[in-house]
Order: sequence, then C-alpha cells, then structure tokens
Amino acid sequence: MGHLDHATFGWLTPALSYAMACTGAALGLRCTVRALGATGRSRRNWLLTAASAIGTGIWTMHFVAMLGFGVHGTDIRYDVPLTILSLLVAMAVVSAGVFAVGHSPERGRALLIGGLTTGLGVASMHYLGMAAVRLHGDVTYDPVMVGLSVLIAVVAATVALWAALNIKSPVAVTVASLVMGAAVSSMHYTAMFAVSVRVTPSGEVLPGATAMQFIFPLAVGLGSYLFLTSAFVALSPTAGEREATASAQRPVELTH
Repeated sequence: MGHLDHATFGWLTPALSYAMACTGAALGLRCTVRALGATGRSRRNWLLTAASAIGTGIWTMHFVAMLGFGVHGTDIRYDVPLTILSLLVAMAVVSAGVFAVGHSPERGRALLIGGLTTGLGVASMHYLGMAAVRLHGDVTYDPVMVGLSVLIAVVAATVALWAALNIKSPVAVTVASLVMGAAVSSMHYTAMFAVSVRVTPSGEVLPGATAMQFIFPLAVGLGSYLFLTSAFVALSPTAGEREATASAQRPVELTH
C-alpha cells in the first residue's frame, strides 16, 4: 500500500483551505440575510451570489487541501474536465438548497430537503474530485468512512441553511461561518482518511494536469472572487440602512 500524506506542505494547506471554507460560508450567510430582506429580482440576485459563494468556498477548500495530498511512489495528476464538473456540481447543488429555503413558504420542510440535497451534492463534488485523480495504482475506499463523510456533509449543509435563515447579526454570522468551515473541513479529511492506494510503479507519463498547473491557478482565481465579493457585500448598504437614509432625506426634500 502506498503511504498517503495529507499535508505535504505542513499546516499551510489545511489552514488555508479552512480559511477558504470560512470565507465562503460567511459571504454566503451575509448574502442570504440580504436576500431574505429583499424581494423580486433583488432577492434572486442575492441568493445566486450566496450560492456561488458557498459553492466556491467548498470547492476551493477541497482543492486547496488537495494541493497538500501526496502518495509515496507515484506522481499525481488531475483530469481537467472532471475537476471542472465537480465545481459545477458544487454550484448547482448549493444553488438548489439556497433557493429551496429562500423561496419556500414551508421553511422546516425546505430546510430538510435542501440540507439533504446540498449535503449529498457536496459529497458528490468531493468524490467527483477524487475520481479526477490520476496516479500509478488503484484507489479504494473504506465504506464506513465514506458513509461518515456523507453524513457529516448532510448535517453541515443542513446547519448551514438553518444558519442562513435564522442568524442575522454580524458576530453570529462570523461564529457560524467558523463552525461551518470546520464542518466542511471535517467532511473533507474524513473522506480522505477513507482512501487507500495500492501503488503500481510505472514509468508511463500520467494523463492530466499537475496540481500546480491547473488546481492552484483556479483556486487562486476563485479565492480572489470570494474576497472581492466579500468586500462588495461589506460595503453595500443593507435594506435597513437604505430605508434609514431615505427617511432621513424626506424632511429635507419636503422643505424645498
């Protein structure tokens, strides 16, 4: 069996991946809070931004963590189309969950369905990403650990959607995002501990791209999107702030 190293760069990749998960969660929660206070097209746009932030954060967390993944005795490459498909799956399932709780009048039922759908989608994203791994050998999974990782994903997704509906204050959002980041990271590393590799030494060139050729630039781009969008959301006024500004201007307008 090949020896697996989940942190070839030490604590750098786990810490950075956790930061990405927390950033995506915090941005997604803030956007959902804005969405619930809006109507029509504005609500839809805020929900889309929330879904893209959470999905991007989860995917970036996964592949930043994968930058530290190594197997002794073989190089590792990534199938580019499958990797991109895993990103699209993350976006799609998170969008389904966020829109389910953002538009459904029955919040309890929507929360359960949205949490289950989103959690299974996040797990699918992870294992699609693992299916994109190319190495000299055979990859197998411990079914118990796989099941545990899926359970963590479903619980984490349900808690995330509940937080989006019920948490409003910036301090509470910050605490919730730290918890959600920890849950997403736990799901990832639980799933990675399910992996075993039997290395078959070979001199053949592996198909696909290396992590630094493809994963790293894409992760940097998506991470930049998260931070820039976070800055935009932080600087844009809330519905309450707009109403306060409008009410403050009314007396001035009436005197002219």
